[in-house]
Amino acid sequence: MGAGHDHGTSEIKHEKPLWWAFGLTASFLIAEVVGGLLTNSLALLSDAAHMMTDVIALAISLFAVRLSRRPPDAKRTYGYARMEAIGAMINGGLLFVVAGYILWEAAGRFRQPPEVASGGMLVIATIGLVVNLISMRLLKAGSGTSLNVRGAYLEVWSDMLGSVGVIMGALVIHFTGWTVVDPIIAVLIGLWVLPRTWTLLRQAGHVLMQGVPAGIDLEAIRGALRACPGVREIHDLHVWALGSQQPILTAHVVLQDGGVDAEQVRRTLTETLEGRFNVHHVTLQVELTPCAEECNRS
Repeated sequence: MGAGHDHGTSEIKHEKPLWWAFGLTASFLIAEVVGGLLTNSLALLSDAAHMMTDVIALAISLFAVRLSRRPPDAKRTYGYARMEAIGAMINGGLLFVVAGYILWEAAGRFRQPPEVASGGMLVIATIGLVVNLISMRLLKAGSGTSLNVRGAYLEVWSDMLGSVGVIMGALVIHFTGWTVVDPIIAVLIGLWVLPRTWTLLRQAGHVLMQGVPAGIDLEAIRGALRACPGVREIHDLHVWALGSQQPILTAHVVLQDGGVDAEQVRRTLTETLEGRFNVHHVTLQVELTPCAEECNRS
């Protein structure tokens, strides 16, 4: 097995900015819900629902950081890395429910547009925009090195667009009195959430189904392993991930005849996987005879 595993040091490094972004977003979420109810703005409530998903995403990121510090045990030999994908599935389910409710409520408001307090709507949305911008600034550094932080960064970034939409709606209502723009913006926010939700669920499901991680070409790996000196064949090659950053590879390696140094071949293969494909968690079973042939003879 290759050495030099990343045990989540980059995640721990960016934990403090995550906590700050979580605190700011959670605090403003409460204010936005109250403001949406007081101003009777569905757009503001839909933006609050979107911000709720940001709070959940940040909480999941922090939870993953905390769990990454816990070592494997007798019952969980791989540790707790899969909690990231499980949390994403929960987050995606909530997003679907929230987006569905927003679209259903907006349909009713198209028929009977209610009065909306555009002034309060504008003030609250502007404060929300500032909170989003601060959170984006806090998470930007970590978004380039940690997929976990990058996911939280994108959540906040998309919510910033929602705040801009609510601000534009408030200005239109204030100067024209056209209150139907409120459910229009709510629908646009809801439609913005749904595709991201599907992508999130698909990625989480791919991890849970032990699919090949994004960016890894299985056939390229197979070809590189076969090309190593002393290798006759590669079979039972599997690559999957525990989480977004932990690709794992297992394979059976059949050696060529003629006194090949099995340990040297194993080291060469491991170095190839680490250097060319950035796969550090490797288990190789070295064979002189393919295990399938041995089973057929027994």
